Amino acid sequence: MPPMRLLDDTMCFVCGPNNPMGLHLEFWEEGDRYHTRFTPQPHHTGYGGILHGGLLTAVLDEVMGRFLWAQGIRAATAQMEVRWRRSARIGEPLECVGWVEETRGRRIRCAAEARTASGDLVARASGAFMVMSEATLQAEEKAG
Repeated sequence: MPPMRLLDDTMCFVCGPNNPMGLHLEFWEEGDRYHTRFTPQPHHTGYGGILHGGLLTAVLDEVMGRFLWAQGIRAATAQMEVRWRRSARIGEPLECVGWVEETRGRRIRCAAEARTASGDLVARASGAFMVMSEATLQAEEKAG
């Protein structure tokens, strides 16, 4: 199987500006943290009035992984766990923040949180990201 090429085709569900069904979230860096804001809309519902957990999981994954890419680290999610503290309500703005906790060789452990405007913790994620090998990066460059 040929190596997978990771290209930004601007269609990412979470941040892609050209995905007509996407969330179109914007991100910014503050020190050693990466941020985004997300206000769930009615079409993001899982149960009546509550955000679908998979959507917030995608946002938490993005705030961790995108932070690595913003630092020039080409890595992909290898494992992720989310712990919920409470439901996120439709129309309730959420601040999502991600950071790096530990680097060991090609494995980087990251964490992220989603909080309400009043600071209540909605969910916390942890993830293991694998840095792409030199062979994969070279194959990607050759494929152009």
